Amino acid sequence: MSLTVHYYFAPQSPWSYLGHRRFVELARHHGATVQVQPVDLGGVFPVSGGLPLGQRAPQRQAYRLVELKRFSEWLHAPLNLQPKYFPVNGDDAARLIIAVGLKDGTEAALDFAGRVMKAVWAEERNIAHEPTLSSLLAEAGLPPQRLEDGHSQAAHERYEQYTHEAIEAGVFGAPSYVVKGEIFWGQDRLDFLERRLASG
Repeated sequence: MSLTVHYYFAPQSPWSYLGHRRFVELARHHGATVQVQPVDLGGVFPVSGGLPLGQRAPQRQAYRLVELKRFSEWLHAPLNLQPKYFPVNGDDAARLIIAVGLKDGTEAALDFAGRVMKAVWAEERNIAHEPTLSSLLAEAGLPPQRLEDGHSQAAHERYEQYTHEAIEAGVFGAPSYVVKGEIFWGQDRLDFLERRLASG
């Protein structure tokens, strides 16, 4: 029986970037249905006790860079540890991913989400800049109309809904993968998620 994975992530999250390709591949391999649900970490953190990066203790900030480098090298995933455009507001990009999902389907949304994350972490591009998002749409072969769709009331409401659903599900960070109420937090938990999908 096919399982559904609620995929909660933030397009500006390096951990979402590092896990994205592997998650998509394992979900396809196991025939899982994916609900692509970008969330506003600014709405999640106050509820869950999380802190924005700049407010974390220096030790935690330093260790984050160590871990990012380790995973980037292990996964052979190009990653700028301190990209030119970070921190960056991911709200417009998140709503655009939602619009792509609504108009073009899950596969298109997953592909576009991957392009957005790569733009931040490997390509030194500003995803809060509308021309960048427009270029990413063109590169993905998606219609420029999606940019307007990303500003629609439907996309705004869905973004708020996904953030609320994440909080209700107990999500406190990105990426999080939820299967029948069971949370797998972080790209380093994908092995456990794969076992869950394999067990049906």
